[in-house]
Amino acid sequence: MLEERAAHAINAMIGMADHDHGYIPFFSADLMHKPAYMVHGDWDYGSSHGRMVDGLILARHMSGEMFGKEVEERYRENLLSFFKEDGMSYRQMNSTHNWEPNANLIDQRAVILSLTSWYMESGDPKVKEAADRHVAALKRIAVKERDVWYYPASEYKETGWPSVNGMQLRLAPDPAAFCGRLVMPLLKYYELTGNEDAYELCQFFTALIVERSGVFNKDGSFNDSLAYRSGHFHTRLGTLDAIARFGMHSGNAAMIAWVKKCYDWALTQCTAFGWTPGDLHEQAYEHETCSLVDLIACGITLAKSGYVEYWGIVERFLRNHLVESQLLDLDWVEQTDDKSHDIPADKSFYKVAERTRGSFAGYSAPNDFVCDVNEGRGHTSDLQICCLGSGTRGLFMGWSNTITEKNGTVSVNFLLNRGSKWLDVSSYLPHEGKVVLDVRSDIARLLVRIPEWAGFTKIGYIREREGTVTEGKGNEASCWVNRHFLTLGPAVAGERITVTFPLSFRKTLENAVGQTFETEWRGDDVVGISPKGTKKPLYSGRKVFDQSPMREGDYRRLDNEFVW
Repeated sequence: MLEERAAHAINAMIGMADHDHGYIPFFSADLMHKPAYMVHGDWDYGSSHGRMVDGLILARHMSGEMFGKEVEERYRENLLSFFKEDGMSYRQMNSTHNWEPNANLIDQRAVILSLTSWYMESGDPKVKEAADRHVAALKRIAVKERDVWYYPASEYKETGWPSVNGMQLRLAPDPAAFCGRLVMPLLKYYELTGNEDAYELCQFFTALIVERSGVFNKDGSFNDSLAYRSGHFHTRLGTLDAIARFGMHSGNAAMIAWVKKCYDWALTQCTAFGWTPGDLHEQAYEHETCSLVDLIACGITLAKSGYVEYWGIVERFLRNHLVESQLLDLDWVEQTDDKSHDIPADKSFYKVAERTRGSFAGYSAPNDFVCDVNEGRGHTSDLQICCLGSGTRGLFMGWSNTITEKNGTVSVNFLLNRGSKWLDVSSYLPHEGKVVLDVRSDIARLLVRIPEWAGFTKIGYIREREGTVTEGKGNEASCWVNRHFLTLGPAVAGERITVTFPLSFRKTLENAVGQTFETEWRGDDVVGISPKGTKKPLYSGRKVFDQSPMREGDYRRLDNEFVW
């Protein structure tokens, strides 16, 4: 149940607040240390607060959980306090770290993302005012050429470009990190409010990426040079999702095809269950949950654009590495109730396991929550708050796209448990090849996606309506549309439809930056992986039964849902 996963994420988003430092959330955690500790970082401000505000709004919408509202209010107050008169969101001074106030361009993406979700949720005019000023500032500081706009450095200061930090940190004005990823929230803000500045930024940033930047090579591969952050996956995949959305919005089929080419190359660097490299060099072995969520979001956009094969690819990501990356079992983490060794505004050892339950992996190996390999940078951070916000958004993207409706056609895209105003989906996977659809309102046309491994000759369905039972088979004529969707025609409220199909049992060899893993599949679920992880093994505790275990409960159904 993705809704329950969202409720667990709320625990971490609230728990990682530093009550002794203005409720600013800690950025990362080392769970291997004895005892575990959390630390602050220069991402604490617009980036972390933006991620937390956005994530909490989405998680509460999914789950209905209201725990920690007082902490969330402090996050929102903090977020607005980081704006200066110029409309940009600035990082703050910290007595324990040697950095200067600056408006980091990566932070701005999380800021406008959160303001957009906040305004969608509340309609609060003060939020719209802040967002409008922010968008105007993003436009004002951009360097404008005839056909593209861009930012010339990684950080902006009140005195203008550039920032000393940009040179000290060896950052380059990477177009994907600082411009491309901004397109997604800016486009949504335009769709929500009609803000023309936001749309202009989308147009010129998209042209920059596709036509001029060199971030992506002609074959779709990522430019791995140092100036392009060594082909950093999170920013590249987030940029692809953004451009796919803009292509779909503007009806630009060539743009969507360009994204598909790049996305398909990215898939060759990832495992089928959703592990992604961090980049193509120093961080190659460090998977960020952020990258996986970008992979999920872009795949959904491509699927909605007509490339329906990506529905199945994304479902494997949702069922496997996204949920495996969420930390629910912390028996292996040593924690303490003692604050005597805490460093104010820097580090805390206090109840770290309890406070981080529900968070997502900052860096993980394909088979282990903890990345502690010999290659790359070795062991770094086990948790990062950006991945917590992204992981929560990944849950939301899967949940909100399980069932979609367009022009009277209702599509079941993911075979995940989900309630809705149209119908409820009860999935028996991975235990049985069975999905039950309980129709709640009349539907003009109903489609359900069948996994490609199920074939079509042995697929069957039973329809029960007012005491009448009819049967059908997947090998009948006119059963299929869009290659993978079984068409069930009209459905009426009160009808129950049970779809059955054979499960696939198979093993694959998955490559992850020169490492090979034997992966055992049951349908779309990984039920075993070899070699096994050594710190906090993934895919080792999954239990599968011949008959699906049942549970009591009801689905969460909403008449008014966010559409991201």
